[in-house]
Amino acid sequence: MIEEVRLSDLITLQRGFDITKKDQKEGDIPVISSGGISSFHNEFKVEGPGVVIGRKGTLGTVFYNEGNFWPHDTSLWVKDFKGNEPKFIYYLLQVLHFEKFDAGAANPTLNRNHVHSLKLLVPKKQYRSTIASILSAYDDLIENNNQRIKLLEEMAEEIYKEWFVRMRFPGYQDCKFFDKEGNEVPQGTEGATPEGWEVRKLRDCLAHYIGGGWGEEFPKGKNIIPAHVIRGTDIPNFNLGKLNFEVLRYHTESNLSSRICEPNDIIFEVSGGTEDQSLGRTSFITRSALVRFDAPVIAASFCKLVRVDKNIISPYYINSMLNRMYSTGETKVFQVQSTGISNYQFEDFLDSTKVPVPEQSIQSQFEEIIAPMIDELHALGSKNQVLQETRDLLLPRLISGKLDVSKLAIKEPENLSMAAEPEGTYQMGNRTDAWQMIK
Repeated sequence: MIEEVRLSDLITLQRGFDITKKDQKEGDIPVISSGGISSFHNEFKVEGPGVVIGRKGTLGTVFYNEGNFWPHDTSLWVKDFKGNEPKFIYYLLQVLHFEKFDAGAANPTLNRNHVHSLKLLVPKKQYRSTIASILSAYDDLIENNNQRIKLLEEMAEEIYKEWFVRMRFPGYQDCKFFDKEGNEVPQGTEGATPEGWEVRKLRDCLAHYIGGGWGEEFPKGKNIIPAHVIRGTDIPNFNLGKLNFEVLRYHTESNLSSRICEPNDIIFEVSGGTEDQSLGRTSFITRSALVRFDAPVIAASFCKLVRVDKNIISPYYINSMLNRMYSTGETKVFQVQSTGISNYQFEDFLDSTKVPVPEQSIQSQFEEIIAPMIDELHALGSKNQVLQETRDLLLPRLISGKLDVSKLAIKEPENLSMAAEPEGTYQMGNRTDAWQMIK
């Protein structure tokens, strides 16, 4: 099943084409740089499907593009697939670890002439399309789930905007609206508050908040408890149901007790950030996420644990409001720069942020709609995490020939999409048939 070839027997790599931001015109053609799609243009240089790898700066990262594209000068693109399935080449290049072939002095650089001469053991040609099809099935299912996740996010955001920004919540037609001076104004007037609602400081809507912790790498002393830590860098993936189980730290009981996350808590990032990534990102802690961990979960020391007072307001409403404020840049005004790191004026934020508190019936209706959407989003993310891990385990074994596809009875990925245990029972380390198949 395996044969020895040089990389140049399989493909020909070509350096990409230079183009500046100034030269680009509005369009839908992706410009693929060493780090992936960096912008869009109205012209293409290469017809798809195509494969691109990082040549300069970020080495060896591999990207597949189905349509036409513009490979940037910081990349190499496959000029000739020499009869091979493009998807097979995409998967093959991922296991070659091109970052080891840095030919640059100061800036990492990949020389195509060096990698063309590499000797490889690869599956014979008659098996390559089969391998590509197996791995593509995983990627297709992951992408399908990603599209469903995106749709759920957009729906949740749109419902919040419709109800609480445009103020077209259920029954708004029969409601009076008042400005800050108490004068009745038409529905839709900016800053108007519906009759029966009150406006509170965000601080007054919270039952508890506290800075996160970091703990120790190893247990020291007595009464030390392990806990998983959610960092600011984990927030984007956490919100998509992709959890990081690796950051397990050890904490004293006194430091841990008031910091353990509960369902419907919110983690708020207050330190760190970058020029392009402002502070104020949040994660909403669902019960389905917490049960996937095998130990308590806390926020990292660069974050705050925020617990909403449910007797006053719905945590789902506050979470949606914070997401909206972040997307519009309203939270950014409380960010300050000091000693090379950004910090957040959290106390000022709590006092300055005004929260229109809807009537309980409106809050309940909103939560009944949003809660199942967030749970479904996390469930899809959990499935994707297992699919991705399974695909990543299969990839080197299929490419190396350790799994003989001519004899392999592999399960369809549709079945593997349920590789995560039923919601509420998943524990870190559990494995199902999807994992047994490749052991």
